[in-house]
Amino acid sequence: MKTTLSVIKADVGSVAGHYKPHEEMLRLARRRLSEAKETGIINSGYVQSVGDDILLIMTHSKGENSPDIHGLAWSIFNEVTEKVAKPLKLYAAGQDLLSNAFSGTVKGLGPGVAELEFEERKSDPVVVFAADKTEPGAWNLPLYRIFASPDNTAGLVIDPILHKGFVFQVLDLHENKMVDLKMPDELYMLLALIGTPGRYVINRIWRVHDGEPAAATSTTRLSLIAGKYVGKDDPVMIVRAQAGFPAIGEILSAFTPPIIVNGWMRGSHRGPLMPVSFKEGHNVVSYFDGPPRVIAMGWQISNGRLIGVDGEEPADLFADPFWDYTRMKCAELAIYLRSMGEFEPARLGEEEMEYTTLPSILESLKDRFKKI
Repeated sequence: MKTTLSVIKADVGSVAGHYKPHEEMLRLARRRLSEAKETGIINSGYVQSVGDDILLIMTHSKGENSPDIHGLAWSIFNEVTEKVAKPLKLYAAGQDLLSNAFSGTVKGLGPGVAELEFEERKSDPVVVFAADKTEPGAWNLPLYRIFASPDNTAGLVIDPILHKGFVFQVLDLHENKMVDLKMPDELYMLLALIGTPGRYVINRIWRVHDGEPAAATSTTRLSLIAGKYVGKDDPVMIVRAQAGFPAIGEILSAFTPPIIVNGWMRGSHRGPLMPVSFKEGHNVVSYFDGPPRVIAMGWQISNGRLIGVDGEEPADLFADPFWDYTRMKCAELAIYLRSMGEFEPARLGEEEMEYTTLPSILESLKDRFKKI
């Protein structure tokens, strides 16, 4: 029997601007997942937050895109919004719930979704990443490093299984198309696309020789759904590890050199993606509503359930003091970029800015522009 790991996230309100969700929101979400486990809808479930987003991590046997699982997540996010966020007048209550037209999936309605269905191995470690104040293209560089760069992943050179390579599925978010590229044969073609992370994003990765799924990401672009800026996409990602996949240490090392991503304040700036612990309260945002940050949760999948360090509590993979080095580098980059003020490249380019509030300013000036 196959196991499905589903990660569904949404920003449905937070305290003190974009700081973090109210604890009652998280408690209500945990109660609902516990009830779903008791009734057999899910096998196990865990609730976490990163920045102002709530994450629902669930295992079950219903496959990807299950109406039961997506419906559960949709109902939880709506209940948290109506019973907690709105009565407390929390900031941006219900922000990611862009439509009431649920028809079996939350895709296209605002929440971000990453799912993988697979046959469990003898031992099946997984890492779930969640980022705040950025967009799906933020995963492009780390996924390239993890599954295609021998400079990061030694196993691509010395592990006979990894040596056979991986297939990357890349989406064109503007044209709603996708292409599959085989690594390492088509590496340069891959880089030609994913170097433009605002348009081309890595959706899924699987092994070349047997088609075994390796990674999945959320690819929701809220601005492309709503036609305007309604908050950043705050993507999630699932990566399988060890025994024919990159090791945990190889996966995490992809985040060591700081990655500059789109998003940050008002979704209009570039900033460093800072790896943070979630146990130490580091997954909250403050400096210029950021900088963008990422958490990493580690589990074993066993008999369809999440196995963590204590029950379903995951390993906090960025809690190691080693990551203080990267965090300091990110802080330095963040301050340097802010020293540029509202000039590119600190601020996004014109194409990305068309989904922010800048167009309304340009509209007010259009009649004042004169031909030379």
